[in-house]
Amino acid sequence: MDKKMKLDRRSLLKTAGLATGLMMTGGLPALASTDTQQDSKRKKLALKVAHITDVHITDGNNAPERFKNCLKHIIAEHKPDFFLNGGDSIMDASYDNVKYDQVIQQWRIWDECIAQLDNYEVHSCIGNHDPWWKAPSKEDEMYGKEYVVKRLKIPHRYYSFHKKNWHFIVLDGNNGNISLDPEQFNWLQDELEKLPASTPTLLMSHFPILGATQVLVGGGHSDCKKLKDLFYKHRDKVKICLSGHNHLSDHTAYNNVLYCCNGAMSGFWWGKGDAESAGPGCYLETPPGYALLNLYDDGTVENEYFPHTF
Repeated sequence: MDKKMKLDRRSLLKTAGLATGLMMTGGLPALASTDTQQDSKRKKLALKVAHITDVHITDGNNAPERFKNCLKHIIAEHKPDFFLNGGDSIMDASYDNVKYDQVIQQWRIWDECIAQLDNYEVHSCIGNHDPWWKAPSKEDEMYGKEYVVKRLKIPHRYYSFHKKNWHFIVLDGNNGNISLDPEQFNWLQDELEKLPASTPTLLMSHFPILGATQVLVGGGHSDCKKLKDLFYKHRDKVKICLSGHNHLSDHTAYNNVLYCCNGAMSGFWWGKGDAESAGPGCYLETPPGYALLNLYDDGTVENEYFPHTF
């Protein structure tokens, strides 16, 4: 997300009603779950997953050390099985005035920080600030998304993988008007279709698909209805959709799918905040943080946002 984004849309909340089942978490830790019984004691935990997003790593504000210390805390405190990274890993390569040396430096700092996770799998998606569009030419190896794919060490700009009985789908919404391009949407349709019935599935996009945050600050998928319809067709499989981009914590349940926008590791881009920040480092009411997910073998899921003070 662009920190220069204006918040004119905030006034819409004064007249727009929020749907039943939506929980705006603001700056407080919040647990969202697909299990209406909230009885995890009788269920078997399949996976514990850490979701970090919008790290926006930079050399300013002591961000590298703060990020590394937070990663160490996540490992020691929560002991996740692996990490999901929701994109905007570096501060920014997308602005018109960004030069070669700046891109190289940001990815170098990212590599140094993420080395804390050498013993963990890290599955990432591409954020809108990650690609360098002002490379000398489109043929330059550092131009666009393919270079980000290389730096994040992911197989493709969108992909899937399987862990235990859970399926994971990572999307690329960095296309016209924040959407899936036709090739990717057709792939997603096929991916969901070929899964065995009732295979619990988690999807991750950098951008929110559904939720309250896009009413506040925009930045959501323009193809949300198309995706919602696809998820409803496969409602026995699709359990949760993760996102970042908006730096806000928001949990929305719709058609028994949980949509979680999990704040931002960087909060207010590692800064102190502004006049609209509810506290130090907050973007609006949401402090810097990360999420932990408990994925159960019966297909239920819990997502909790944890503010951090590093």
